[in-house]
Amino acid sequence: MDTSWKHTTVLLTEAVEALLSNPDACYVDATFGRGGHSRLILSRLSPQGRLVAFDKDLDAVAEAATISDPRFSIRHESFRRLADLPPASVAGVLLDLGVSSPQIDNPVRGFSFRFDAPLDMRMDITRGESVAEWLATAPIQQITEVIRDYGEERFAGAIAKAIVARRQERGPVSTTAELAELVAGAVKTREPGQNPATRTFQAFRIFINAELEELQQALEASLHVLQPGGRLVVISFHSLEDRIVKQFIAKHARETFDRRVPFAPPQAMKLKALGRVKPGAAEVAANPRTRSAVMRVAERTGVMA
Repeated sequence: MDTSWKHTTVLLTEAVEALLSNPDACYVDATFGRGGHSRLILSRLSPQGRLVAFDKDLDAVAEAATISDPRFSIRHESFRRLADLPPASVAGVLLDLGVSSPQIDNPVRGFSFRFDAPLDMRMDITRGESVAEWLATAPIQQITEVIRDYGEERFAGAIAKAIVARRQERGPVSTTAELAELVAGAVKTREPGQNPATRTFQAFRIFINAELEELQQALEASLHVLQPGGRLVVISFHSLEDRIVKQFIAKHARETFDRRVPFAPPQAMKLKALGRVKPGAAEVAANPRTRSAVMRVAERTGVMA
């Protein structure tokens, strides 16, 4: 593993303080990354406490192997596998979403248009197909929908046409530089300071890693594994993620009625929303990548799913 790409953990203290309520309990860091949150959690647990981490990225798993602590374990799995843990077995679940700085800054991963590299973008390079492999055969309608829905890109149709035309004329796009050049030619206007390829790269990364689908699964699984009083802490970095988290918490933070049985008692709420936190000015100044971060916190009620 190349350690030259550094990662600064976002909302480090705020997230851990929101998560921990009992130093003797078991917690989950569902997105280990480079271990910033995990290391701080471990420093605040008692000898009886436990921390289980998840990550799809082999580099993250290798970093986790440097932690020599019997209270800690790492699983090379997506956080959707939270459901594999026993019911009501943990006192807190932390999800720090998106792509880490080492993934962006390592050219060979293909996440960034700043470097010319193979167009991969997989979080887990041992599974699934790369973006280049998908684009080699994907129909224009699917490409358009992915760019529009996951990138919120108004020029999605023009970009998809350019990608398919290039595939028909000279073969499929295979590098980040080729994709960025195609997008730049198709996007007519863009916000000042934003690369024309930003939204398309985001869209392809989210799609190829099934990020939004796995987030939904992980959130549902959290209801299964959290003990009453346990905390759910989620840090998101773009509106698509935050909308899912916000709606999930809102849905489970109210009583629901079964319209088919009008006189039945309502189902009790499963979560209590505890708040929303943004990075402070000092953190944003020190690490501009934090400026879009939003942390939402909720607490599991005493009623189990």
